[in-house]
Amino acid sequence: MPQRRWIWWIVKPVVFLLCLAPIALLLWWLQTQQLSANPLDDITDQTGTWTLRFLLITLSISPIRRITGWNSVIRFRRMLGLFAFFYGLLHFTTYVWFVQFFDFNAILEDIPKRPFITAGFTALVLMFPLALTSTKKWILRLGGKRWQFLHRLIYLSAVAGVVHYLWLVKRDTDNPLVYGLILIVLLGFRAWFHFVQPRVQRITTPVAR
Repeated sequence: MPQRRWIWWIVKPVVFLLCLAPIALLLWWLQTQQLSANPLDDITDQTGTWTLRFLLITLSISPIRRITGWNSVIRFRRMLGLFAFFYGLLHFTTYVWFVQFFDFNAILEDIPKRPFITAGFTALVLMFPLALTSTKKWILRLGGKRWQFLHRLIYLSAVAGVVHYLWLVKRDTDNPLVYGLILIVLLGFRAWFHFVQPRVQRITTPVAR
């Protein structure tokens, strides 16, 4: 048991640093002028893409645990979810700061006018309560069932994120469609484990006589 704790103390900081790698690399490219002629677009694209990636990685934790039996992987879910929120905030900040220059009236007018912004803003808003209630104290306050029900908002947030990406690119839809397919697979796994598997087990389990 002590040996396993030492492994956890090593692995968790490594995963944390890996989660910071995208923003560190982006800052390095910015510092060394390796971005394109429009660095603002690069920053916006990268932070948005990594928001969606971290949402999908977070959603993959439960299927990985069920398929592999590696229960300890669940410990990474909170960290990965918070990083999805972190990159989502960075993505939104680039829009508020560099596109709208903190003109909140223009932002409020822009959100309903452009569907892809509406979808992206929806995805971020849905992540707010998840980030705020991610601690163990909130699990105790809300109760396990209510907390789990609330955190299913991540499904809607991921869907809104894929829609945001799809509506943003318009023509070059290969990448958002790939992310959409991954999301469908992940949600399909959840539907199977939640609805289908229990029925299959009841059918195949011999009745005690």
